[in-house]
Amino acid sequence: MKLATLKNGGRDGRLAVVSADLALAAYPDRPCTMQALLDDWDAMRPGLEALYQALNRGAAQGAFSFDPALAMAPLPRAYQWLDGSAFANHGLWMQRGFGVPPIDTTLPLMYQGGSDDFLGGRDDVPLPDESHGIDCEGEIVVALDDVPMGVDAAAALDHVKLVMLANDWSLRALQPRELKTGFGFIHAKPSTSFGPVAVTLDELDGHWREGRLHLPVRVDINGRWIGHPNAREMSVGFGDLVAHAAATRRLRAGTLVGSGTVSDPAEGAGSAALAEVRAIENATQGTISTPFLRFGDRVRMEVNTPAGASVFGALDQKLVQAPA
Repeated sequence: MKLATLKNGGRDGRLAVVSADLALAAYPDRPCTMQALLDDWDAMRPGLEALYQALNRGAAQGAFSFDPALAMAPLPRAYQWLDGSAFANHGLWMQRGFGVPPIDTTLPLMYQGGSDDFLGGRDDVPLPDESHGIDCEGEIVVALDDVPMGVDAAAALDHVKLVMLANDWSLRALQPRELKTGFGFIHAKPSTSFGPVAVTLDELDGHWREGRLHLPVRVDINGRWIGHPNAREMSVGFGDLVAHAAATRRLRAGTLVGSGTVSDPAEGAGSAALAEVRAIENATQGTISTPFLRFGDRVRMEVNTPAGASVFGALDQKLVQAPA
């Protein structure tokens, strides 16, 4: 099943079901939100699944063309956003390229991010200053139902209800100062963007295995390929990330957990973040030639199946200067 939140003038939008080919959408009979679905998943899913099947048959009443430009983030604001760093290859390049000290990885790496203002995948991205080192980060994100405290990694995967694509924007020039405090990011992590559509695990057609999405994330900047790293290369899967987050507290429905920057050691895979591109340049060439992003630049991210079908729809966004 594929789901989107469409703009309706409110903060939380309206839940819509989207056809498998992303061509059509339809509203459930009773208006609701993505959060309401996650709060009452077992009761609401059958009706939405029936609508999804009708859409795919061309038999849904009230169906209309799906316009990704009208999609908010699938969960426009969340009770909790926990972002991991689950790709060892990304960390290794950052260490090699910039002399970053090795990080203790005996526990999964994770921080708590701002979750009150997510962006839709076609929204412009307003930021205050180009000198902040604007960077993109392609990530896979899961949405959870209620997770009990102390859940183990295997059982944690049963609580994954939806999978999404995200661009976790970063301001690299502001990160060192905040990292030194030991408290986490505030200024260096502006609003995260999400692809137009969230999907259930059964929709991933065998590409979801061992708590990982076994598909590449393609990243283009101003129409130029940057990378297509495969998200299967997570050093720890989402089961471990969710179990880590729930070690000493329960997680409430609507919690989002991110993979961190997708990174792939395969030759020719490229990167999903400019910081990694720059680290590779510095480590292998002794100089950095790739700049960070500027206002007017456009970043596109998409996950496609081997047959070429778009899984989440594309993030395709322009950076703009925020109003003074």
